[in-house]
Amino acid sequence: MSHALINPADPPDRQREKLLQIVEVLMRRVEQGTDDGGAAYTQFQRAALLEDEVRERTRDLEHALDLLNTSNARLAEANRDLEAARQNLSDAIETVQEGFALFDAGDVLVMHNSRFGMHMQDVRAALRPGLSFADYVGLVSRSRFLELPPGETAADWAIRRLRRHKDRHVIFNVRMIWDRWVQVSEHRTPNGGTVILQTDVTDIIRNEREERGRLLDDQARLARATLEHLDQGICIFDAAGQLIGWNRRLGLLLEIPLFRFRIGLDFGALLERAAETLTFADGMTVDRLDGWARRAEGAATREPLRFEVRTEAGLVLSVFAEGMPGGGFVMSFSDVTTERAAIAALSRANETLEARVTERTLELEDALAHAERANASRSRFVAAASHDLLQPLSAAKLFIAAVGEDAIDPRARDTLLKAQNALDSVESILGALLDISKLESGKAALAVGPVDLDRMLTPLRDEFTALAAARGLRLVVRPTGGAIVESDAAYLRRILQNLIANAVRYTDRGGVVVGARRRGGALRIEVWDSGPGIAEADQQDIFREFHRLNARASASEGMGLGLTIVERACGLLGHPLDLSSVPGRGTCFRVTVPLAGTRRAPAPSVPQTDGAGQGLAGRIVLLVENDPDLRRALGLVLEGWGAEVIEADTADAADALLSELGILPDAVIADQQLGDGPRGLDFAAGLTGVPALIISADRGEGLAVACARAGVGLMAKPLDLRALRDWLVLAFGPGGIAG
Repeated sequence: MSHALINPADPPDRQREKLLQIVEVLMRRVEQGTDDGGAAYTQFQRAALLEDEVRERTRDLEHALDLLNTSNARLAEANRDLEAARQNLSDAIETVQEGFALFDAGDVLVMHNSRFGMHMQDVRAALRPGLSFADYVGLVSRSRFLELPPGETAADWAIRRLRRHKDRHVIFNVRMIWDRWVQVSEHRTPNGGTVILQTDVTDIIRNEREERGRLLDDQARLARATLEHLDQGICIFDAAGQLIGWNRRLGLLLEIPLFRFRIGLDFGALLERAAETLTFADGMTVDRLDGWARRAEGAATREPLRFEVRTEAGLVLSVFAEGMPGGGFVMSFSDVTTERAAIAALSRANETLEARVTERTLELEDALAHAERANASRSRFVAAASHDLLQPLSAAKLFIAAVGEDAIDPRARDTLLKAQNALDSVESILGALLDISKLESGKAALAVGPVDLDRMLTPLRDEFTALAAARGLRLVVRPTGGAIVESDAAYLRRILQNLIANAVRYTDRGGVVVGARRRGGALRIEVWDSGPGIAEADQQDIFREFHRLNARASASEGMGLGLTIVERACGLLGHPLDLSSVPGRGTCFRVTVPLAGTRRAPAPSVPQTDGAGQGLAGRIVLLVENDPDLRRALGLVLEGWGAEVIEADTADAADALLSELGILPDAVIADQQLGDGPRGLDFAAGLTGVPALIISADRGEGLAVACARAGVGLMAKPLDLRALRDWLVLAFGPGGIAG
């Protein structure tokens, strides 16, 4: 009941007062009332309990009152701290030299210092907390201290100012009356408010203006000095076609007194005065030039002009006119009288010189024709003489060879051998002369086509191996892997033959190596020797006719025509020729020949994806060849195709090898000539059921017929590796020879 009688919203003192009144009324009722059945005692108990409850409630109210007093004390202390902080902040912003104002996130003015709005006295009175930013901008736009831009109203300025307020950071200058300037900068705070700073920049702008004025004055003086220093006449006009600059040289060239030039002089008036003494050239007229100068589009569309004029004094002036930014233009006048006179004199001299050159050219053509006729006659004579002399020389060699060795004594035999060698030397020299004659006459018939380089080098190796061995040298000719080049086979062979012969002839010890290197789409054939080398000063002379280094007395060593033939044949074929040499260590000659784009056979390692090794992988091929170099090279090719190769040099060795291994090969490749033992065909025919191929240099019909009867394949040396590979694929394929 006590809770219903007390209003919790009442202050504690009021609630206590109410409780005391309730207790007093209840006690009074207990004392006055009678209760025969013990009701009085019950009421007393209730009054006692109620008093305890009132006492407890009173203690709670007293505790709540103490807490409330403590909170009020703390709130009062916080208010004092807040007021002190506000005062400190106010004092701090007051010390700022610029005008300062803070607007909250709702664009309402919170606080500002006394310098804010100091340039607008009619606005400062309205700057109070609670002022909205829009109202502040409206006040500023209508201030009499604000100098609006030309053509802009106060409303336009306010709209533009509010639009810039949307940016996060804003800095701009505001012009006030009496030529004063204020820089305004706005910055957003983290909670969305806005801080505005106003800085007086009047002195800075005035100083910059003065500095700019001084700079312009200095530039004007510098431009004036530059104009006066130029050897050209210069005149400058603004967009309205009025003169704004010129130099003294202009008056001298145009023959116009300087007092006639003045600032603001119209171009038309100056042109009219100049036209009285000038003659225009290059299609230029007074009207055309005047129309060009009065165009108002500016330099972006005004095309430059270049023409010449001639003065009454005979000066030739080159004129160049060009537009400038802003619509103005500049014209320059250069004195080119001397240059034009020199060009005219040079033209006359050229005409005289051309006549003399024509006359001299005709004389040289006559002399050249005479020399060509003489050279042709000499070449024809050399060719005819060489051919006629080779016939009796060949007959003499045959006669000497027909003399039986038993019919003469040893001394005569030695004499005949020397005569034979002498005739061989003469025949070689005449052949070289005949080659040179063909190359000089330009009548050398070329048959350029694919040339198998290995097939060309193999006979040359066989030809010079014995000669090199006789001189105690070792000749090595490295295979090129079936390279095919574009050249004339006859002339390329003669080039390589002469280079190898020259290397063998001039090398005393060591050896000669012939090889080839691929360089892009070409093959560089190299001939190395370990001879005495060639000094750099002599490297050009060795290609001259009849020139030999360290020449011996005997003509049997050659007459120095080999390298001459090499150089001219390379020039005829278009094959670059060069050499490198180190005296005392040797020489290398190089001939670069274009590749034909195809090869006679693939490289030893052939990818399986193109079918090169299909049917060959894991197959056993027995190779019987008595030439170790050829056997090894062919074995590498077969291994590159995926076959397993077992090698032997004779038929007997092959039989022994097969007996030892206890297997039969899948195919046999055997040379026909295997030394003193059984021939290749006899051996291959004895291996029943094994496909066999005979390789031989014998192109006679008898061997071909024998191989056909025995059911054995035949392939001529040098081998065509593509045909060999096709034979193996056919032999191992389904239904093939081995099937």
